[in-house]
Amino acid sequence: MNFEELLSSPHKRFNPLLREWVLVSPQRTQRPWQGKVEKLVAAPSVLYDPDCYLCPGNKRAGGKQTPQYTETYAFDNDFPALLPEGESLHYEGNGLLVAQTDRGLCRVLCFSPRHDLTVPRLNSRELRGVIDAWTEQFSTLAQVPWVRHVQIFENRGELMGASNPHPHCQIWANATVPNLPAREDESLRAYRAEKHSCLLCDYLQLELHRLERVVCQNDAFAALVPFWAVWPFETLVLSKRHVGSLELLKEGERDLLGDILRRVTIRYDNLFESAFPYSMGFHQQPTDGEPHEAWHLHAHYFPPLLRSATVRKFMVGYELLASPQRDLTPEAASIRLIEAGETHYLDRAVSRNQQ
Repeated sequence: MNFEELLSSPHKRFNPLLREWVLVSPQRTQRPWQGKVEKLVAAPSVLYDPDCYLCPGNKRAGGKQTPQYTETYAFDNDFPALLPEGESLHYEGNGLLVAQTDRGLCRVLCFSPRHDLTVPRLNSRELRGVIDAWTEQFSTLAQVPWVRHVQIFENRGELMGASNPHPHCQIWANATVPNLPAREDESLRAYRAEKHSCLLCDYLQLELHRLERVVCQNDAFAALVPFWAVWPFETLVLSKRHVGSLELLKEGERDLLGDILRRVTIRYDNLFESAFPYSMGFHQQPTDGEPHEAWHLHAHYFPPLLRSATVRKFMVGYELLASPQRDLTPEAASIRLIEAGETHYLDRAVSRNQQ
């Protein structure tokens, strides 16, 4: 069968990273929407908010003082999900009731002292500062003897659970490798053992050859809607060179990573002319001291908005009970993102007003 014939018919696609199928139902994009309509919170418009605990000089929610930082600022989360110390406990009941303690470190990284800036509104120098801070945090946490995985992630927007609009991300270091990176690790290692090459290197070459789902690229990175995408405008950012972590990037590649992240997030904002919500995170090699030659640095963007700035994609019903499912095909999503352009809609508005 010709692949084009699939694009208008229900079909399923295989995700080789997680080894699971995704149901694609393109005919459902025409159905009317009478469900929940979200009210998006407007992006901050002030440089400094006296009530924001992440703004320079303010007291944080836990009572500690945020210093008068001028660039990036990292600190231990005042309300961490994981703790570095504690008694090692294990419980098991007949092999069915199993639990054990888990250790970890939770950090927060502010991208900028300015309350109103987001990744698409940061300049090249500011973005390089963020990349350098991510790299430093990864390297420092990876040296903790018991840390096996470092997860850098950003929740942008109240819709994605961000409790504070100040530009920031979180960094959690775990004593064990979490579920999804562990599944990717298994897939990457199995592919390398069978094919003697890298799964994501090979996949990227396919996408760059076909150019059906590539949104944008530069000399070091490509951003694309993966063939197996679940979220409406999900993107995958891949390093063109085979490296396992941020700390292995060359100087110029760090600048180009900032460039590609800015271009992707500008397109997100332009899509519905709003501060586009998403969850984003890097997947990097485990930090147990082993070489992990199969690992390939990449970042996932999971945005919930489906067809407007107020209608979002929920994971419910069939997706919770059977399999991931999506209505908008990855090919259609990539076209929408490409057409969104890379001049931020706020800058276009300013230009029109000046004319």
